[in-house]
Order: sequence, then C-alpha cells, then structure tokens
Amino acid sequence: MTKHEQILQHIRSLEIGNKISVRHIAKVLNVSEGTAYRAIKDAENQGLVSTIERVGTIRIEKKQKDNIERLTYAEVINIVDGSVLGGRNGLYKTLNKFVIGAMKAEAMMRYVEAGNLLIVGNREQVHKLALEEGSGILITGGFDTNDEVKQLADELNLPIISTTYDTFTVATMINRAIYDQLIKKEIISVEDILISVEDTNFLTTAHTVEKWHEFNLQTGHSRYPIVDDELKLHGIVTAKDVMGVSHFTEIEKVMTKQPITVTSQTSVASAAHMMVWEGIELLPVINSSKKLLGVISRQDVLKALQMIQRQPHVGDTIEDLVTRHFEDVSTAREFGFQLEVTPQMTNHLGTISYGVMTTIVTEAGSRVLRKYKKGDLVVESMTLFFIKPVQIDTLILVRPKVLEVGRKFGKVDVELFHQDKIVGKAMLMAQLIDR
Repeated sequence: MTKHEQILQHIRSLEIGNKISVRHIAKVLNVSEGTAYRAIKDAENQGLVSTIERVGTIRIEKKQKDNIERLTYAEVINIVDGSVLGGRNGLYKTLNKFVIGAMKAEAMMRYVEAGNLLIVGNREQVHKLALEEGSGILITGGFDTNDEVKQLADELNLPIISTTYDTFTVATMINRAIYDQLIKKEIISVEDILISVEDTNFLTTAHTVEKWHEFNLQTGHSRYPIVDDELKLHGIVTAKDVMGVSHFTEIEKVMTKQPITVTSQTSVASAAHMMVWEGIELLPVINSSKKLLGVISRQDVLKALQMIQRQPHVGDTIEDLVTRHFEDVSTAREFGFQLEVTPQMTNHLGTISYGVMTTIVTEAGSRVLRKYKKGDLVVESMTLFFIKPVQIDTLILVRPKVLEVGRKFGKVDVELFHQDKIVGKAMLMAQLIDR
C-alpha cells in the first residue's frame, strides 16, 4: 500500500466530525506535508472531508446520490461565505430543511424542528429557542449572538453560522447550490455502471499467455486487464496481442502497457467518447494510485447513454434551455429549426453567447444525423464562423444540411439566419455509435 493510500485509509477510519490537518497527518503517519496535503485533497474530491475557511478540514459522511440534494452545515458555510460562532463540532451533520424566520417567535417555532437550519437576523431569543428545538442557526446581515447562545450551541453540537449577506440573497445562494447538486445527480458516472473488481476477470504479471486462452474459453471475452499482486494496473491484453504467440510466453511481454483508463468519477459521456475515438471495447477503472477498481464495457456505456435520454431532468442546464426552445420547421425539401434568443442565452452585451451558438449548431447537427442513422453520436470536431451579432429576442432559423453519412462518421453543414440574412455558419463532424 502506498503512503497516499495509507493516508486515505486513515482518514476513512476517523470518526465523523473529527478535525484533520496536514501537519497532524504528516506527524502521525510519518509522511511529508506535501504527501499529506495531496491525500487530503483527494479525500475532499471523494467527499470524505470538507474544508471550511477559518475552521479547517473535518471528516464528513460521504454522500450517496440519492441524498445529494441535502447539504451539511459545513457546505452551507462555504456557500454563504460564513463564519462559525458556535457548535463547531456539529458541522458535519446533514440538515433536512431550511426555515426563514420572518415572523414572531411563537409562530416561527411551529415550523422549526430538529435537523433544520433557521435563517434569521439578530434575534437572540429566537436563536436560543431554535437550538433547544434541535435546529442550527444561520444569522444574516453579519450579526453576532450572545455568549449564552454560543455556549448552548457548543453543548448541543448545533452550529451557529454568521454571514454578511441578507436573507433573500442567502436563500437564493442555497437554492442555487441545491439546484446544481440536482444536475450533478442526473449525470451518470463510471462508478454507476462499472463491473467491480470482484466480478472482473483479470490476469496478473506472473501469468503466461496460456492463462489468457483459459479465460477466453471460460468467458468468451478477449480483453483482460493485467495487474500485480497489489491489484495495481500494468497493462491490458487482447486477442490481437496473443495471436500467434506461444502459450508459454509471459503475459507482460505481449500486453499493451499504459492502457487508456478512467476513474470512478469520470462521466459516462466522457468514457463513451474515449471508447469511440480509440475504437476500444473495454476500459479499466482505477483509483488515484492506479489500483484496479473494475472495468466498463462499451455495451454497458451505450445502455447507460440510452437510459440518460429516457430520464426526466430535474435541473435545467444551458443545453436544456436551448433545446427546449427548438421548434422543428422542416419541409419536404430541407431541414430547419427555429428558436428565439432569450435573455439567458445572451452575454453582457445582449447578443447571443458563443457557447449557446455552439450548442445550437450541435443540437441541429445531431437531430438531422439521427434522421439518417439511428443511434448515439459523439461530436468530433466543429468549425464555427460568427458572421453577424445576434441580439436578444431575435428569431433564428437554423438550416442543417447533411453532406455525408458513412457507417461511422457524419458530416453536416449548418447555417443560421435572421430575416433571411446569414448570421453564422458551421461545419460539424461526428462519430456515429451503433446501438
């Protein structure tokens, strides 16, 4: 086990709520502060710890996708640029509801329950009542509270957070953060579809080609990752590598070294692009120490992509915003789509943004290619010319024209018009994936 893995294992063994520091980790595990820092950052990416300004890094419970929209008090501090006035040991706790205190104390307490976060101003009596009900406090306007309330917060391990923002701004910031979490929840990553290492057939560096033939007869598969005794990935072997090779040849001599890999956090869309671009059927999934976690197959990736298309979306991305306004105005002679430029699609000058224009071209090209060939596609390249600025509330007509469709590739010319005048032009190339 590497020092990096030892630190991660040590962090996982800590109790939820424990404070972690680079200096302490380096001293306890006898590693350099640089190694400790990199491991703590990796733990933060994995959702094992959370770093809060002026507080430090604390061990938190790793979130599952089904409760990703629920925030911890620590996350709220980072969202609202807050500071902790009391109850520091409860920062790791997950809260289940936000309550805005904009009424008399007696009426307010009907809505406050354990596990809530009360968003309120400088009302010290309300602070105390909320803590007694088991709720955390978020004080807006940069106000403080009294020592008695702070002491109670410490005793109950319920955080009191102070922020300089007003109540409306705080509510907006938290709502935006939850909305972003919902969008992330919809994104399928490799960890959602990987075949775990326990169910993966793999060879070791000690094996010979004979073992490949044995596995091939048992499973019918032809691609296997190669690992050492500690499951660290060294290569991958395929039927092409062993063709015409003696059964007694060491597998290390014929394997492909430094194979293309993904991590468990890689999106399925990115993995699909790699597999199509490189023409490979199997991708090893590794962690930060190159230890094999499992594999994903091209078939599993395509199934996941099809499932994504059938899923209802909870949070809108820029792409959702653009495509929702697409109206098909195709005729018997040519394809066509139109949409109106809404305020969200523009830049600070009030003209359509380059990113939105790219999305329009991609969507139009994808739709017209799907009429020729069923299946998924990955945009490989695009050349886009911005001929004239397109202002807000303008109606754009998009004319995609398929130039060539092959078994694996499609080429589309896309023109954008406003009042019969061309405002943009693009050439799009895409790789087609058969279902």
